[in-house]
Amino acid sequence: MHANYSEFNKLQLHLNCMASSKNKKSSVLIIYTGGTIGMVQQPKSGTLTPVRFEQILHEVPELNKFNLNIKTEVLNPVIDSSNMNTSNWEKIAKKIKKHYNDFDGFVILHGTDTMAYTASALSYMFDNLDKPIILTGSQLPIGMLRTDGKENLITSVEIAAAQKNGKSLVPEVCVYFDFKLFRGNRTVKSDSELFSAFHSVNYPELAIAGVDIKYSNEYIYHPGNKGILKVNTNFNDNVVILKIFPGISQNVFNSILNIPGLKGVVLETFGSGNVPTSRWLINCIKRAIKKDIIILNITQCEGGRVVMGQYETSIELLNVGVVSGKDMTVEAAITKLMFLLGQGLHTEDVKIYLNKSLRGEISE
Repeated sequence: MHANYSEFNKLQLHLNCMASSKNKKSSVLIIYTGGTIGMVQQPKSGTLTPVRFEQILHEVPELNKFNLNIKTEVLNPVIDSSNMNTSNWEKIAKKIKKHYNDFDGFVILHGTDTMAYTASALSYMFDNLDKPIILTGSQLPIGMLRTDGKENLITSVEIAAAQKNGKSLVPEVCVYFDFKLFRGNRTVKSDSELFSAFHSVNYPELAIAGVDIKYSNEYIYHPGNKGILKVNTNFNDNVVILKIFPGISQNVFNSILNIPGLKGVVLETFGSGNVPTSRWLINCIKRAIKKDIIILNITQCEGGRVVMGQYETSIELLNVGVVSGKDMTVEAAITKLMFLLGQGLHTEDVKIYLNKSLRGEISE
């Protein structure tokens, strides 16, 4: 009799725990950094400036209809995304790290101009991430009648909270915009006027929002074994993006590669990684590499990849030690270069990691 009663108590306790877990509200932290979504037009100048975050929430009462625990944090100071830099990335990452165990997902309200850069940077900073970090914003301020900000925010919150069997459906850094969810380090801003401002040419959408949100599970990264979250905020910003164009002069090219303290260059080349065959250009690159400057080859094309050695105009780059960026976006490439240089690695190790997929930014 006593044994049966004890077993009954254990069963009852187990059922109570299951019921408590089932009834527990999912929780989402919204981090407001600034951007068009939270701006108003000044009556005299006509310029857009950030407003108080409370005003944004007032404009989206629909959030209260979710059975969610939604909290908010504000980046101090709120900025236009054109002013985004590595110290701001560090602030955002540290806010998420501080609250990581308290929330099931995170939504970052961010300006569109540098959103793809921030999404790429954050993807490298979080190791063993198993919760969604969704970046979103808008093309029109949220107070405007035709704003796209409401839907972007509402659906981002829903995706950030979405779980199955107690696990997040999209445990990675993403960009949600205009009914589509993209892997963050695969996105580029492709239009300054259309609501469909972002695209991911070399990687499929992770989800599409219609009547239902349809997730493409085969393209979503799911960590095999959950490890301890690690957040690394070290970046080295002694880098530059150098775009090749017809008629680029030796003086300009040479001056850029001789910037004092320069550590890395993202070289935007033609087609599948091609440059002019001018002897001076190759010699400039060769001298830079001898000074331990890392040069990463990225195509100027919106889609496709770098394949060095396919044409005569790229085989010389391969021979002198330029690193192929494969199908990385420029945003993913420059932030990855800054991140790896910030880890204190040897030059050859940085080159090796540039060729490897850290967070799904490369198709290997």
